[in-house]
Amino acid sequence: MAKKVILGAAIFWTLTIAILCLIQINDLPDFNSIPIPDKDKYVHFTFHLVFTLLWSGYFWNVQKSLVFKTLFKVFLVSVTYGILIEFLQGEFTATRKADICDVLANTTGATIAVIALLCFKRFNKSKS
Repeated sequence: MAKKVILGAAIFWTLTIAILCLIQINDLPDFNSIPIPDKDKYVHFTFHLVFTLLWSGYFWNVQKSLVFKTLFKVFLVSVTYGILIEFLQGEFTATRKADICDVLANTTGATIAVIALLCFKRFNKSKS
């Protein structure tokens, strides 16, 4: 049961990233009144932090342990997915453009997720 829930959440999140990143920018709510510079970078960071946590959680549940090789693959998929979305924004949307800073925010989010999972694994191992 838990595997299906986590898998469903991971697929939902993956599709949500694509939809929110590829819809017309004027279809999104206006966040210009929020006085935070580069606020979209926080969104990209969060997208890939959660993406990496959900997919890693799914594979952790399937494999019954957190395997570094799998974690690294999920990290690479997250980064590659982020790059693909940026490419699609640049090539196929009229109101969006590809941004290397978005890729860096995506990568940072995925990296923090991996570090958090490795710390969690180490902490749990030391408690046993």
